[in-house]
Amino acid sequence: MTDLLSTTSRVPQLRPVVIERPDLAMWRDVAAADRDALPEQLPEWIGAICSSGRWTDATRGYDFPDGRSFVLPMVRLTRSAGSLSIFASPPHAWGMGGLLGRDQDPGVVAAVIDDLESLRAARVSIRIDPRHDVHWRSAASDRAVTIERRAHVIDLEPGPDRLLESLNKSTRKSIRRAERNGVEVVVEHTGARLHHHYELYLRSVERWASTQHEPLRLALWRARRRDPIEKLHRMAEAMQHRFRHVIAYVDGAPAASAVVLLGGTARDTRGAIDRELAKGTGANDAVQWRAITEAHAHGCRWYNLGESGRSDNLAAYKERFGAIAIDHFEYRFERLPITRVDTAARGLVKRAIGFKDV
Repeated sequence: MTDLLSTTSRVPQLRPVVIERPDLAMWRDVAAADRDALPEQLPEWIGAICSSGRWTDATRGYDFPDGRSFVLPMVRLTRSAGSLSIFASPPHAWGMGGLLGRDQDPGVVAAVIDDLESLRAARVSIRIDPRHDVHWRSAASDRAVTIERRAHVIDLEPGPDRLLESLNKSTRKSIRRAERNGVEVVVEHTGARLHHHYELYLRSVERWASTQHEPLRLALWRARRRDPIEKLHRMAEAMQHRFRHVIAYVDGAPAASAVVLLGGTARDTRGAIDRELAKGTGANDAVQWRAITEAHAHGCRWYNLGESGRSDNLAAYKERFGAIAIDHFEYRFERLPITRVDTAARGLVKRAIGFKDV
């Protein structure tokens, strides 16, 4: 769903020094100062995105007169150039990104938007940390095409013991049930078991296709194109000690799995389950809880469970673990009506096949 922001509040005009392709020292300094940094805002993630050759690093840095510095991790579609360039922070299906750096405010964001508009690109899309939306909403005013998003975030500061106590009784029972049932939960720091995750992922795609009335062949084609297993391996190789694969086995067979990235904020970026095998075992809840405790042990301040869309069932599941829903926007700066045309085309296809968003 698209919309135009109508906020008209006046934002201070700031003029930073713009740095094209900031060096790694600046990037890492800015990331180190931002306690809440997303893992997708780190140079390793941009490296993973660009490793296929489809995207090229187009990251920009900003030094402000008051001493604040920021980095916008960003890529450009390799085959685009000039007024037809496509920029993204990050591209679709590569998580969240946006501006990195502490002490952000609407004035800083407005200055960054000025710079992005100066690129005169066909489109620049920014999928921000949901908690920063207040700054973007104030600064973007009517300058951006916006896409409604909803994400769920857990505050990890209380620690695992207090978080566990705050869970509802049924969730705590489910986690304990997994232990009693002998569910084996394994935490991998590499991609060694990603083939098991991918098996579960494709089974999940089959289930989603049935629910959404999408032809199975089309659903599997889209899934393999969006998230080939090679992409997951590139994530693991690039993120190294920031990569966690948590997987549960029931009677030796993979039953539930999650891929989590660690930064100042942890990101639950991929999840999959064999519902029949996991049913009644607590395996899925055990995976989610173990991932949360891994994030806390790493020193993460927040745990972002990703976008939930308008699915009540998905939202309810995340909220069982103490996650809070945050409504926010994806921001797109377009010279051409790409979003409008794309939305219309997708709508036609969905109506033609009887697709249902759930």
